[in-house]
Amino acid sequence: MKSTGKWNLVLRALALLCISTALTANTPVEVPMGQDLRADGRQSARHDRPIVLVFSARNCSYCELLESSILRPSLMGGYYDDQIIMRKLMLDSQLPIGDFDGQRRAPSAISRRYQVHVTPTVLFVDAQGKELAPRLVGINTVEMYGGYLDAAIQEARRKLAQPQHAQAGRIAPL
Repeated sequence: MKSTGKWNLVLRALALLCISTALTANTPVEVPMGQDLRADGRQSARHDRPIVLVFSARNCSYCELLESSILRPSLMGGYYDDQIIMRKLMLDSQLPIGDFDGQRRAPSAISRRYQVHVTPTVLFVDAQGKELAPRLVGINTVEMYGGYLDAAIQEARRKLAQPQHAQAGRIAPL
């Protein structure tokens, strides 16, 4: 009788595992939207991670290509876990977000400050929003883009690890 109870528990556990796996497989992974870049900056400084800003727009087929072919699979696979903080800014959104200085601005205003004129554009910045690596503008060769992205992330991480940046890059928590 006891062994039957154990088998029931095992079967229930397997059923739950199958259901959760099926639900997870059908849940699309999205690039997190930028909402509070100052808070992201504090997290960046605390964990020595660069912030990857993905400037995108609705109805931008190249933006969708970048997300579906490169960014979402990388996030889903956990490839950049513990390496970066990734945020998407929609240039055609008028909803203000918190900028690195704490002021609320439309994403288009933030893109003007960075002189982003083309979508998609990917920037690699530190806790204050200063660029650390060459930006990636547009996407033309999907097969090569992952390598370009990895190289830029590694360069940004190297610059964050330099002693002179570690002292200058620290920001006081609010």
